[in-house]
Amino acid sequence: MYAEGQRRYVESLSSYARQFLGLMEKPEVESIEGLSPAISIDQKTTSKNPRSTVGTVTEIYDYLRLLYARIGVPYCPNCGKKIEKQTIDQMVDAILELPEGTKIQVLAPIVRGKKGEFVKQLEGYQKEGFVRARVDGNMVELSDDLDLDRKKKHNIELVVDRLVMKEDIRSRLTESVEIALKNANNLVLIEDATNHKEMLFSGNYACPDCNISFEELSPRMFSFNNPYGACPSCTGLGFLMKMDEDLIVPDKNKTLYDGIKAFGASTMKKGDTMAKMYFESIAKHYGIKIKDVPIKKLPREFLEKILYGTGSEKIDFEYESYAGIRKFTSPFEGVIPTLKRRHNETKSQGMRDFYEMYMSDSDCPECHGARLNKNSLAVKVGSKNIVELTDMQIVQIKDYLNSLVLSKKDAMIADQILKELNTRLQFLIDVGLDYLTLSRSAGSLSGGEAQRIRLATQIGSGLTGVLYILDEPSIGLHQRDNDKLIATLKKLRDLGNSVLVVEHDEDTMYAADQIIDIGPGAGVHGGYVMAQRYCRRGKKSRRFYYRRLLKW
Repeated sequence: MYAEGQRRYVESLSSYARQFLGLMEKPEVESIEGLSPAISIDQKTTSKNPRSTVGTVTEIYDYLRLLYARIGVPYCPNCGKKIEKQTIDQMVDAILELPEGTKIQVLAPIVRGKKGEFVKQLEGYQKEGFVRARVDGNMVELSDDLDLDRKKKHNIELVVDRLVMKEDIRSRLTESVEIALKNANNLVLIEDATNHKEMLFSGNYACPDCNISFEELSPRMFSFNNPYGACPSCTGLGFLMKMDEDLIVPDKNKTLYDGIKAFGASTMKKGDTMAKMYFESIAKHYGIKIKDVPIKKLPREFLEKILYGTGSEKIDFEYESYAGIRKFTSPFEGVIPTLKRRHNETKSQGMRDFYEMYMSDSDCPECHGARLNKNSLAVKVGSKNIVELTDMQIVQIKDYLNSLVLSKKDAMIADQILKELNTRLQFLIDVGLDYLTLSRSAGSLSGGEAQRIRLATQIGSGLTGVLYILDEPSIGLHQRDNDKLIATLKKLRDLGNSVLVVEHDEDTMYAADQIIDIGPGAGVHGGYVMAQRYCRRGKKSRRFYYRRLLKW
């Protein structure tokens, strides 16, 4: 039924739209009439993408980003003080602290990480008297014919003034800063051409003690899928893949000849290899016996030279092959740095997968798994930042949001956002998922959890006149939460939808308006309607009909 409903919907689209959608094959039935648009909620996980979380899949995280962008309070990530908006005098004072003779450019960042060609915008600035701009790091004349790719993100800064730091510069610098702030939404960028540094000042938020400025709070600042919010070290993944010593040396009872994986160790016993030559030459250099000696009995200092390299210390190597004896002297790169370099340089997906067998995930050393940069983590609503909030259980998040004490202005701004958050969080609680956290990876969910998340999302969409097809939604669900799930299915039905459930759970069968038994066996041995019964409302009458049905 889902295949037919999906096929009919796709066929109703234009031929241009159909080429982007996969068309399902026509099901092996004679005819299906009166079919509504169908949505299938089956037993498959929502996403294997490491960037997908429970929060992003349910779209709750989008509302949290909006909440933090509108009523969030920024604090300095260094000293922890509450950050206030900077005045022009404070900006000028900070710039004047640069050494005398420093060459600077006052830039107005009019475009920051946005797609487009910006032709008319740049023409307008040219008419206002601006001559130059820095486009994606390159200095250009506004009179030139700029051909920007509209599908790529660009950074454009207008050149407001060029100055050399000296005593009598304050008046001109103040005027230039005011022009930049006016044209760049209260932002000004100072390029220190002498020391190759940049200073970003904001008329919105800045810490006067640490000289750290924030741009205007926006939802993209709290997205780990956007470069303006993601941790620069792990690009928003929260972890880094590193070569794991325990995977490269899984059995320390073996010798170097057959204990080190992914470095030619498995072929050492068959004859001379480069790996064998490296190990024996290094052992000879340090006077260590490695033949018939288990790895666990080797000195740790020597093992680190093998695994991580000898640094700048050179080793005399001698390699014998059919072409003769080759001698050379050089430092040894190390097993782990060599494997890491090969993983980075290879263009073969097969080899990349091979090297990743010896890698493991470890928390990012900069964000410690939080995924966001330090500025985004320094913004709080109440006493928690967005990561601390999403690490809480769903039922705890709902209680925390309802207990927020907001000013009259913030309460008015956040009213609709909090209302939508409460509704969506309640849907997840209703399907028995109150124990989940919004930061949990979507790929770690069980089939039943993922199905119930999609079910809660569909309730939130509020569609009517739709045929929902569910495949055993109670799988993996504790019996005490069955009533919550059944109430959710009834809510979908009461909205004006048809709900078709493939289920063996007794409580779900008793709650159904109609039951159809298909059999007699499974797979190729089934496919026949064995029994069908409409049921009157009320649990007692349902039980009576179902007992008769089962007896029949």
